[in-house]
Amino acid sequence: MVLLRPLMLLLALLVSELYCLSWFIDVSESQGPGATLQSFSFNCSSYIPTLELLHVQPPTTFFNPPSLTRWQGTYVGKMTLSSSARLDALTVNHYELQLRFTCGNHVTEGRLSVDVQRDPNRDQCAGRFASPAGEIIQVRETVTPATPLYTLLLPGQGAQMNITSAQDPPYFPGPFSIDGQGQLWAPSQGLKGQAQKVFQLQILVTFGQGRSCRGMLTVKVLPVPSSQVSFPQQAQNITIPENLVPGSKVAQVHAQGFDVRYEIVSPVPCRLFSIGRVDGVVRTTAPLELAQAPDAAVTRLRVKAFERLRPWDNAELDFRVDVQSVNRWPPRCLPALLVTQIPETTLVGTVVNTFTCTDPDSPGSTLDYQLLFHSPASASSLCLRDRVLEVNDTLDCDVPGACLQHTASILVLDSGQPLMATEVPVLVMVTPVNEFSPTCVSRTFRVREDARPYTLLGSVVGTDLDYPHDSIEYSTSGGSAPFAVDRLNGEVRLLGPLDYELQKSYRLTVLLTDHSQDQDPTCHRSGSCTITIEVEDVNDHAPECEPPFQELTVYAHLGRSLEVTTVSCRVAQEPQRLAFSYRIVGGNSQSRFSLQGAVLVHNDLMLGSPWPEQPHTYELLIRVADAGPSAPHLSTTATVIVHIVPWRASTGATSTHRTTVPSRMTPLLVTDTEVFWQPEPWFVVVLTVTGALLLLGLGWFLSWLLWRLTHVLPTSSKPTQALLLNSIQGTKGSIEGFVEAPRMETPQAPSSVISLHHFDGRAQDSRTGRDYLFNTHTGARRWL
Repeated sequence: MVLLRPLMLLLALLVSELYCLSWFIDVSESQGPGATLQSFSFNCSSYIPTLELLHVQPPTTFFNPPSLTRWQGTYVGKMTLSSSARLDALTVNHYELQLRFTCGNHVTEGRLSVDVQRDPNRDQCAGRFASPAGEIIQVRETVTPATPLYTLLLPGQGAQMNITSAQDPPYFPGPFSIDGQGQLWAPSQGLKGQAQKVFQLQILVTFGQGRSCRGMLTVKVLPVPSSQVSFPQQAQNITIPENLVPGSKVAQVHAQGFDVRYEIVSPVPCRLFSIGRVDGVVRTTAPLELAQAPDAAVTRLRVKAFERLRPWDNAELDFRVDVQSVNRWPPRCLPALLVTQIPETTLVGTVVNTFTCTDPDSPGSTLDYQLLFHSPASASSLCLRDRVLEVNDTLDCDVPGACLQHTASILVLDSGQPLMATEVPVLVMVTPVNEFSPTCVSRTFRVREDARPYTLLGSVVGTDLDYPHDSIEYSTSGGSAPFAVDRLNGEVRLLGPLDYELQKSYRLTVLLTDHSQDQDPTCHRSGSCTITIEVEDVNDHAPECEPPFQELTVYAHLGRSLEVTTVSCRVAQEPQRLAFSYRIVGGNSQSRFSLQGAVLVHNDLMLGSPWPEQPHTYELLIRVADAGPSAPHLSTTATVIVHIVPWRASTGATSTHRTTVPSRMTPLLVTDTEVFWQPEPWFVVVLTVTGALLLLGLGWFLSWLLWRLTHVLPTSSKPTQALLLNSIQGTKGSIEGFVEAPRMETPQAPSSVISLHHFDGRAQDSRTGRDYLFNTHTGARRWL
């Protein structure tokens, strides 16, 4: 402890001001008078400060008034022990000193708490026991034989105590004895009749390792008391809160008598309470923290009142002090804040978290747990069983607004008075899980074979039970079909041309892949369906006739009809198409030919028409068009040349002569395809405006060109040098006006070209400093 005192002084000097704070110091009970307990450093430059000791609890004279000295510009205050200081941790182990520092008008108060610590090395006899007069004990002559009279408290443990003085009769009625616990026992014969006698007992206290000390106990035997001292009140129970500070008043006892003094006779020593020797006020001497000292809950005190001059005249009073727990701290929980997330597939009964809470005021006490929901207000997805938070209902994120953040609070209540609670915020986030694969229904789309690219055929509608239900991407798998599926909306569009004659239907596998439906962005599910695309036939091939060109010679009889030939046509790409319509569109003069289906017939039954006496040739054009529901109707034209030879009597029996087409003649195939173009209205407007602008620009250019020609051609043919000199003299004033003409250099032209320009001005280039001639009308230049 001697080494600790300079260290305590050094730490105290680091404090600049006292403020209203509590100081706690530990002092060994071996500290003697004059020992420094605490030093303070103060700043007070304009006044002379003062440091006062206001009061000490429990009251004692062990502490000197604080001293205050000036040292290196600051004031240092010290608290020391007085000359009467006899610190004993077994008697009083805690003192409260209230200090006041005054600097002018500034007053600051502070509390110094002194804890007296036991010194295990203190093995000397001290106090009145070691004084020459010794410790004086007063007992009545009616004391019970062989009962404890006094307990000698000495530091250390394991000490042996023996009475070394003589106890010879007849003065001693019997020997006193002392045991290893320091208890002095009355003689077995008792002290009856020994009133007013004084017995001096020399006691040897032996410690280990050959150390010992001596002391004296003086036992005075008192006569039977006159019973003049008494307590008017009966035994009572006192209840105090545990948060009383040391030195607080617990109760006050009052005994009737003259010059009465009070002391606590049980328990001895009394660690928690003390009594004022004069006023009888019972005060606390140590903190009553039930959490650290559970045995302080109930204390049974026995107080003795006696006259100062007649200590044998006394009375005793028993009462009980109950320390009631004070609920000062709310429960403490671990965790203090719960933020967690659970997947929507979490099973009912799954533990979300277990809360561990304790009450600092009463460890081990039972706490009450309550679950309060904030958002949503009436959620049943979670429940609290004792202190375990569990999943109470099926969690489903596949309904809009169902996958929520559950905000709640765990309210933890203790059982103390006043009731105190702790609220633990809880945030449970339910995360989505991709549980289902997307699906779609197989469909059939129809498209004309002449449909344009990017034509919309229809849409594949995918469904997904996971929320959001439309988070689906579409794609096709394999194949080279001329179709594409939009990645986002599933629209099926045509990419290339179709041909009904090559392929009449297509089967397309559409893959569906979901996204954004799971906490893990890489978790996807997929599905597929098959769509059928049927190509509708469109009439896009004209019929072809075989042969496309015929030349026939027919011998006609007057008044008779004659079958000339049959027109044979077909559509090579569509052999199933057999319905055609036939019509003569040219060469049928005098309407001598008709068609009966595909058969060409020559009619010679017309009245009034002269009979040809010479052969006649007809070049017939027969239009063959397909017939049926398909549109549009396409056609072709077959050429039939018919040579009509009138029949005469000298003519042979054969009525018709079919001549073959000479090899030098090449058949002519004529295909008539009607095609027209109908532009969009906006295109017509743009084309019209663009054409008008081009015409205006062309007209302006032509007018400018004519204007140039009218000015260049009549130019005089005089020598250029003379013309330039005259121009310079005649237009001297205009030169300055064109000094800032454009700085465009014109390369030197041949003399024949230069002579065509009339230079009517001269100027100097501001950048190069060179002189040049220019024409004010055309802007032409010539560098000099």
